[in-house]
Amino acid sequence: MAKGFASTGDMAAKKISFNEVGEGLWAFTAEGDPNTGVIIGDDAVMVVDAQATPVMARQVLAEIRRVTDKPVKHVVLTHYHAVRVLGASAYGASEIIASDVCRSMIAERGKEDWDSEFARFPRLFQAAETIPGLTWPTLTFKDKMSVYLGRRRVDLVHLGRAHTAGDIVAYVPDAGVMFSGDIVEYQSACYCGDAHFGDWPKTLDAIAAFNPKALAPGRGGALIGEAKVREALALTRAFLVGTYEPAARAALRGGTLKDAMAAVRAACDGHFGSYAIYEHCLPFNVARAYDEALGIDHPRIWTAARDKEMWEALQG
Repeated sequence: MAKGFASTGDMAAKKISFNEVGEGLWAFTAEGDPNTGVIIGDDAVMVVDAQATPVMARQVLAEIRRVTDKPVKHVVLTHYHAVRVLGASAYGASEIIASDVCRSMIAERGKEDWDSEFARFPRLFQAAETIPGLTWPTLTFKDKMSVYLGRRRVDLVHLGRAHTAGDIVAYVPDAGVMFSGDIVEYQSACYCGDAHFGDWPKTLDAIAAFNPKALAPGRGGALIGEAKVREALALTRAFLVGTYEPAARAALRGGTLKDAMAAVRAACDGHFGSYAIYEHCLPFNVARAYDEALGIDHPRIWTAARDKEMWEALQG
């Protein structure tokens, strides 16, 4: 290859923040790195997205212990990606919860995704040797389930396909707060390598219908207040449309993947080039948009070998 993925050179440490987004509700964020949500109930804690390794999950646990000594009983996986799930063992939770589709995606492509992500973004896998293996949910559901942490109810809902086919959100109705996983990002690029561009905006509409008072996105800072949530939803939608439409036009007129990349750069660099992980996501986003425009509904599995083939094609 002429050069490596942008993410292989992204080795700078990120500043961690731990912000309360509602009473007993916290967002662990790190300047565009994957976020984790924390929901404190009467008798237990729920963690939403686990981080990529047990060592990284212990950073979240340290923040949790600053605000509560209640046990972590539930880990929720908003989707299957390695950076979200492989640290789950550190929490000692009795239940690991995900959608039925998320579990099927772990079975279909979990190991391939792990190898792919680690090869192209090593900084996100600190102490990778501590990962015991794939994280398997112990409890799954199709559309919706509620978990009670004492009197506090958490609704886990599959609102539609978006970042992946199996995305879920966690909504805490007593506070009006949502944890969206990577369905919503804030000033961070959406990773669309497993996306469903045609469905994602409708899933954003479904989130908007909750009218959240606060929202912890998958990446980027915590969003406090309805206006901030609406801004993040609008920016996420603009990113998706801005990526898909020029790539689709290139694909449908018989252009190459490299043509699609040039079209997306022309449309998006000026608007979104400053976003976290923009360069990292761009080739995968273009490749998936190109495929979807040509009628490939089920995203092709990313492997370390496919990553390199795609990157070499784009380098020309």
